[in-house]
Amino acid sequence: MRIAVNTRFLLPGRLDGIGWFTYETLKRITTAHPEHTFYFLFDRPFNRRFIFSDNIHPCVVYPPARHPFLWYVWFQHSIPRVLNKIKPDVFFSPDGFIPLKHSIPVVSVIHDLNFEHYPKDLPPAVRYYYRHYFKTFATEAKEIITVSRFSKDDIVKQYQVDPEKIHVVYNGVNEKFQPLSEEDKKRIRSENTGGSPYILHTGSLLPRKNISRLLQAFDLFRKDHPDFKLILAGGKISGIRDIYHQWHRMKFRHEVIFTGYIEAEHLRRITAAAETLVLVSYFEGFGLPLLEAMACHVPVVCGNVTALPEIAGEAVLLTDPFSVSGIAKNLTKIIDNASLRRNLISRGQERVAQFNWDSTAESVWNVLTKQLSGH
Repeated sequence: MRIAVNTRFLLPGRLDGIGWFTYETLKRITTAHPEHTFYFLFDRPFNRRFIFSDNIHPCVVYPPARHPFLWYVWFQHSIPRVLNKIKPDVFFSPDGFIPLKHSIPVVSVIHDLNFEHYPKDLPPAVRYYYRHYFKTFATEAKEIITVSRFSKDDIVKQYQVDPEKIHVVYNGVNEKFQPLSEEDKKRIRSENTGGSPYILHTGSLLPRKNISRLLQAFDLFRKDHPDFKLILAGGKISGIRDIYHQWHRMKFRHEVIFTGYIEAEHLRRITAAAETLVLVSYFEGFGLPLLEAMACHVPVVCGNVTALPEIAGEAVLLTDPFSVSGIAKNLTKIIDNASLRRNLISRGQERVAQFNWDSTAESVWNVLTKQLSGH
């Protein structure tokens, strides 16, 4: 069988949530099924590290699709021309974007519909594209994979899609996220904060990550915890002006460290050496940093909305993401209460064991197989 894959998010040094889903699932699927041929469709010159096995044929399809107009050109003109040549049995798109009016069956991954709920968080052109096309993308796809029950219900409600064609497949956790020795933690703190303990937030700096309220909450928390710093580990995406405006208003702004995008190995170390991870997004389709922290035996404070409670279970301290004082109080609670920390770390170890990329890849393959077998 011939399987064409949209791999435009496989970017060296720039893998984000969708990129990691693409990387971890395809690495396993392609090596586990050498009897099938995979065509990886990149929108720019690719890195050989993403050619996981001999049954992969990489293709560079221009133009680079990094703007709404070029998204349209790439998916509705360039990709169909390539598909007409390859004649695959199925097209797999891990970012939910698909070519329309094409006879090849499509399996898409729609991670969440944040743009339907908070459209003003996006630049106007991006907002228009998502809200104009994604309902059609969801309708036209033969099968849809999404990463939480919350997102499945949301897709059904927003787009009136048949729930039978939507498959919930949870993300996994990279096995290299592991706890560190106290000596290693001390060394990493020395390298990153001059030895100070720190609260960590990981992920791209998007409006829905609620960074402005987190900064306000840290200012309140820091009054009684003078040794602590806050690390924001993630690249600058959009809405950064509001974040910096809030940062400039902070009393303890010099205790906040912006790392920018960091490579996976550094992310694992900086996560494992944190006193706590905080993720108070007001919209998430999954929330992978929660599980990465649990795997490192780091307790978590997270928002109590959208998919976060579903993924976290009872292994985190939930908080209202819209309450600055509530976030600050829960940061204080998780730092000061040793018994609570031990309990959450123990529950986190049990919870994270339920998520792994091998299971994710197998489930994705089973959905693709439905189309390959013609069912």
